[in-house]
Amino acid sequence: MSASMKESEGVPIASVEQATGIARATLRIWERRYGFPQPGRDLRGERSYPREQVQKLRLISQLMLRGQRPGRLVQLSAAQLAALAGPAATRPEGPLALLAGVPVDDPVLAPLRNHDPVALAGLLEEGVRRLGLAGFIEQRVAEMNLHVGLAWARGEVEVYEEHLYSEAVQDLLRTRIAQLEPANAGAAPRVLLATLPEESHGIGLLMAQALLALDGCPCTSLGTRVPVPQLVAAAGAFRADVVGLSFTGSMNPSHVLRGLEQLRAELAPEVAIWAGGSAPVLLRQRIPGVRAVSHIRDVHAALAQWRAARNAGG
Repeated sequence: MSASMKESEGVPIASVEQATGIARATLRIWERRYGFPQPGRDLRGERSYPREQVQKLRLISQLMLRGQRPGRLVQLSAAQLAALAGPAATRPEGPLALLAGVPVDDPVLAPLRNHDPVALAGLLEEGVRRLGLAGFIEQRVAEMNLHVGLAWARGEVEVYEEHLYSEAVQDLLRTRIAQLEPANAGAAPRVLLATLPEESHGIGLLMAQALLALDGCPCTSLGTRVPVPQLVAAAGAFRADVVGLSFTGSMNPSHVLRGLEQLRAELAPEVAIWAGGSAPVLLRQRIPGVRAVSHIRDVHAALAQWRAARNAGG
């Protein structure tokens, strides 16, 4: 096998950032300062990281959250890092932990591995026809996200195959949202959706947007990677009643907490914040003034309670 082919099989820097919670700029600084990580280059000349280095970076990230210094950690082997981190270091957190030892056998994996986008799109459309849009989102999309994420974490699905899945689901949800009737004038709550700058996954936003639209909520989505000051400005411009944020389990917990605390401090107190997704820290630590939406189906309960409180307040 040629060197260029080997290089192209690595993990791109954006995916490394998502998997470890270590910012791209930090990875580049460590590369210069410590000589680790040592990425190759893909066919476009972009950094491409071997999977064993990504696993080592995950361990380093976990240990840094416990107060360890990166300059010392990068000098250790993966085995030494795992021993330092303890038995929990190699276990997935959050929903993936529930399936850590269970074989994944989801029909969605076959078209991904066969590189068949037509079959993938057909499978997704069949799911909507069978379950309806709300049922498809609450049951199948949530389940598929979990299974594809676990397969990726195990190395059973390549990065580009996971991206194929994400794009197919997002294309379907955008199409279905565009087909829904617009919300009535004066409908509430007005919801602003986004992710913070460290979060690049947008499926959760589209899932929430579709369910809220089905419940008659006017929604505005800013997409991914929105700085907190811009979120605050947008909430005022769109007269938002609720700001909804999505977090995946790969996002650094400190970034989740810091971003939510900053947003709560800068946002008008009457604007609610709903934080959803698979980030384990949302369940472990309560943030005053932020409602954690632990599962996509809980959007309905959050919406019902918001409307009940508004009606009670006159």
